[in-house]
Amino acid sequence: MLSPVILIPALLNGLLTGAVYALVALGLTLIYGVLHIINFAHGALLTAAMFAAYFAFQVLGIDPYLSIFLIAPLFFAIGYALQRFVIGPASHGEDRNMLLVTLGLAVVIENALLFGFRADTRTIDVPYAFQSIDLGFTYLAVPRLVGFVAVFAVAVVLWLIMTLTDIGRAIRAVAKEKLGAQLAGIDVAHVYAVTFGLGTACVAVAACLLMPTYYVNPGAGNAFVLVAFTIVVLGGMGSVPGAVVGGLVIGVVESLSSLFLGDSLGQVGIFLIFIAVLLVRPQGLFGAKA
Repeated sequence: MLSPVILIPALLNGLLTGAVYALVALGLTLIYGVLHIINFAHGALLTAAMFAAYFAFQVLGIDPYLSIFLIAPLFFAIGYALQRFVIGPASHGEDRNMLLVTLGLAVVIENALLFGFRADTRTIDVPYAFQSIDLGFTYLAVPRLVGFVAVFAVAVVLWLIMTLTDIGRAIRAVAKEKLGAQLAGIDVAHVYAVTFGLGTACVAVAACLLMPTYYVNPGAGNAFVLVAFTIVVLGGMGSVPGAVVGGLVIGVVESLSSLFLGDSLGQVGIFLIFIAVLLVRPQGLFGAKA
């Protein structure tokens, strides 16, 4: 197992898997960085986006990768509306109320999906699902390679939004000092809603990338969000670079753990690394001390 012939493919596949984890974590850490809450509805929204990608393919015949350009804006609007008209008003400005509202949303969304689509597991059939690229010493799955490229593309887009746009500067101002931003005339409720929408759009992109090789049922998103929570804490709460690096690290650790411990124990390594990092650096890899 220590042979480079085995280790190098495991490392590469871990990086490709970690990219999708990172994309799910990006939305979670973006919301935390501005709203300072953990969005418990993240997994349910991921599942809803996966169903949207599934039906876009089955009903409209739109390839999952192309459906990103339809589903991501749609889920941005859904995320914006949820924060502006449900989470914000129901929480009355209290962070702990926001947590409870997102938890309630998760229950509502999951049960609505269960009622509408039952517990059946669904998959789609695309011709490139099992295609791979031969590197000579290993093979890279095309869907995973697309996901790896996509996570960096989304990270760059987020960076451009935050750096070059007025709404990006407003988001950074609210994240840094909410009261000061209000005094400067920034509409904090609008900024919160835009941030929640961006986080939800990231989840929608991840859902479209997952559908060619993964299944969907009303609880499918929960497995990814558990890992995403770990990545957010590992990389540093609210850190976008931390989410990307943390996702890649977690992917590699999971791949190597599966190699040495077996597939059934693959995620044990994730939580061992998670505990070790918190013992040495509680604020995470890229997080700042409180």
